[in-house]
Amino acid sequence: MLSPDAGPPQLRPQRDVYTISRLNREVRALLEGAFPLLWVEGELSNLSRPGSGHLYFTLKDAQAQVRCAMFRARNRNLAFAPRDGMQVLVRARIGLYEARGDFQLLVEHMEEAGDGALRRAFEALKRRLAAEGLFDEARKRPLPALPRRIGVITSPTGAAIRDILSVLRRRFPSIPVLLYPVPVQGEGAAAEIAAALALASRRAECDVLLLARGGGSLEDLWAFNEEVVARAIRACDIPVVTGIGHEIDFTIADFAADRRAPTPSGAAELVSPDRSEWLARLEHQGARLLRAQRGALQHLRARLDGLVRGLAGRHPGRQVQQRTQRLDDLELRLRGAVRGELRGARGALAELAARLEHHFPLARVQRLSAQCGHLEHRLHATLRAGLGLRAQRLAALGRTLDTVSPLATLGRGYAIVRRLPDGTLLRDAAQVEAGAQVETRLARGRLLCRVEETRPEPDPPEGT
Repeated sequence: MLSPDAGPPQLRPQRDVYTISRLNREVRALLEGAFPLLWVEGELSNLSRPGSGHLYFTLKDAQAQVRCAMFRARNRNLAFAPRDGMQVLVRARIGLYEARGDFQLLVEHMEEAGDGALRRAFEALKRRLAAEGLFDEARKRPLPALPRRIGVITSPTGAAIRDILSVLRRRFPSIPVLLYPVPVQGEGAAAEIAAALALASRRAECDVLLLARGGGSLEDLWAFNEEVVARAIRACDIPVVTGIGHEIDFTIADFAADRRAPTPSGAAELVSPDRSEWLARLEHQGARLLRAQRGALQHLRARLDGLVRGLAGRHPGRQVQQRTQRLDDLELRLRGAVRGELRGARGALAELAARLEHHFPLARVQRLSAQCGHLEHRLHATLRAGLGLRAQRLAALGRTLDTVSPLATLGRGYAIVRRLPDGTLLRDAAQVEAGAQVETRLARGRLLCRVEETRPEPDPPEGT
């Protein structure tokens, strides 16, 4: 069998070799992208809190365990102190610690597992009803600005009804209140709340309903997390406002209601108008009405005065007087307009005369003649300056030529000797032999000579 690397190198398959860092990084990306936020329940163990403030621990059950990390920004708002052996419920993302290749959970929220089952049931019901569109904003009904009667569905002995009545008496005591008494916790409470909602809807005695109770644990508020209550709220023909628990408490009923208030008192304020605000508004509207009536009367009086003046102005004598005055005014305006036109025409004529004088040919010829004379003078001056400069340069070049000319050297008694017949310039006596003919050039004329004798000089020693 041939190995995978057999064959020429150019035909071998290319290997995609992973580094450990790349492998861990891509596995982490796969894990984080494949799983959403998860709820996980387990027992705490190996809990540690280093100086950074982060929490590191293990969650385990009877068969397995997983490492977990909860960073300081997430754990600073924990409502309890976690410790080893505690059963907890966490909401976490799945990840991988790349430096060691450890699979881990990145915890974003932790709570004791006592109400973990209720919390999971709450979230499951919330998702299912939301998917049905039960919580859609389009289904929410507006609240009446001034209800004729307010219905309250709550316990007749709880603190919630006392708070609601106190707020309603303070804000708008003239609005009547109708109580539908129900239990707000315990077995069967959800069914009775749903029945009270259906009864109020059938009777149609109120313009708005308050569904309220005081604070408590998740288990205490569970009656308001039942599906039957949520569906009864949406089936009710009257707008429903919830005021259940405290500001941090949310129930399924809050999501199904038309409006949610953080407390029962807040719900009472939400449905009741402010008496002082309404009185101020009525006073303002009364003042506006009074001002409008006074303005209308003033307008009618002004119109009547205008009609009286118009009737007086239609008298024939008054009409003749007005038209005479109008005729005088038009005459004065006409004279002014004629004078203005004359002034404009004179100005235009003067401007045309000046332009004509400026373009007269004689003046232009004189200007051009003067310009030509000036240019001729400049040309002559430039030529004289250029000729003088070139004469100076020619004299300097002649002096330089005389300095380097061999004729000047001949004039000082020197001669130029050439061997005949080839005309070779002689610089050394050894270049000719006795009896050879040479030509000697003097400053004036040439000599044809025959060499009688040569006397060569020895070569100078090296280094001299």
